[in-house]
Amino acid sequence: MATLTRGELTAQELLSHEMGLHTEKLSGRSQQVFFDFDLNETAYGFGLPNAYDVDYNKRAEIDASNMPSNTVNVRIRELMQDGYGTIVIKNPGAKHSMAVGILNRLNLIIEGSLGYFGVGLIDGPNVRISGRVGWSCAENMMSGTILIEKNAGSQFGAAIRGGDLVCKGDVGSRTGIDMKGGSIIVGGNTGAFTGFMMQRGRMVICGNAGKNLGDSMYDGTIYIGGEPASLGVDAVWAEITDLDRKWLERKLRQYDLVPKSGIGHFRKIVAGKQLWNYDNLEPTEKKLVL
Repeated sequence: MATLTRGELTAQELLSHEMGLHTEKLSGRSQQVFFDFDLNETAYGFGLPNAYDVDYNKRAEIDASNMPSNTVNVRIRELMQDGYGTIVIKNPGAKHSMAVGILNRLNLIIEGSLGYFGVGLIDGPNVRISGRVGWSCAENMMSGTILIEKNAGSQFGAAIRGGDLVCKGDVGSRTGIDMKGGSIIVGGNTGAFTGFMMQRGRMVICGNAGKNLGDSMYDGTIYIGGEPASLGVDAVWAEITDLDRKWLERKLRQYDLVPKSGIGHFRKIVAGKQLWNYDNLEPTEKKLVL
């Protein structure tokens, strides 16, 4: 293999050689093993840390009135490890970051309200909350169901990737920001910039929406029963199909949210896809889009 002399190298190539990028030895390195699963341990051949075999008929209660959120979260894991599949949290006191990081099937009942970042980073549990929730509820939710009986704060379901996230009341602004999958259902009204930068998934708004609904959405579908104050950049009306109506009927009936007037008045919003190649547009074209 021929070797280049210093005189034959460009300034950038010379810099990369001086940094050792061409002489670094990559062979013989060990790879750190973070998880060591017995492939025969489960029927599926894989597992997750903090995932346990639980029994829904085995029930336990946690009185969170004098407990910080991190203690409650640790207690939930301890109970799941002992096989409890139904856990009731009493007196949550609107504490922040409660019931987060649950990577397990679980029937979780929260009797009261949560603060910011409640039930975030979950993958599998079915959660029912009798009160309200603060900002960023269910952030980065992967799977499972969450049903909130009252209202929710801003950034509801931020970056959700899967599962059903349902609020029977009103929610704040930026609902479903950066949504990547799953379903978000709002029984009441939602605030400004709902569906901002939405990438995939389905959102249902039974009431009205604030300004800039679906702003800069890349993909996905928004169904609305009321009126938006305005549509955002690159959000356009689309024809609602019979398949859309069947899905709406089934999903809203599942959570007892079908309006008395039915679903015939719902409309559909999708991405206009004018921003998909935004960086390739000429400056004058960018002005037209914006």
